[in-house]
Amino acid sequence: VELVESGGGLVQPGGSLRLSCAASGSIYSINVMGWYRQVPGKERELVATVTSGGSTVYADSVKGRFTISRVNADNTVQMQMNSLKVEDTAVYYCRIIGVDLLRRGMNYWGKGTLVTVSS
Repeated sequence: VELVESGGGLVQPGGSLRLSCAASGSIYSINVMGWYRQVPGKERELVATVTSGGSTVYADSVKGRFTISRVNADNTVQMQMNSLKVEDTAVYYCRIIGVDLLRRGMNYWGKGTLVTVSS
């Protein structure tokens, strides 16, 4: 299973970015797709997740600014990030939790994409 992330970059405070993640490989189903982030010296933290049924969870710090969505048929997840703040600077990781073609539970992470919010 491979996760390919895109969309990171440098943006000014108040700006927007859109992250995308595409999952491919021996996937039977994906229950949860999500984004996490990590800054040096801190633990990786949940940003937002979305289930196959469309239920979402957001970190309090991003509620009202970030929107997560997924396309089940394509095994893709996106996150629209608006009103970005300097404290949103981090490496953002895509994660999937589901079942592979051998009907085994799976839990995969992407390699991460850097988001830098700076003037």
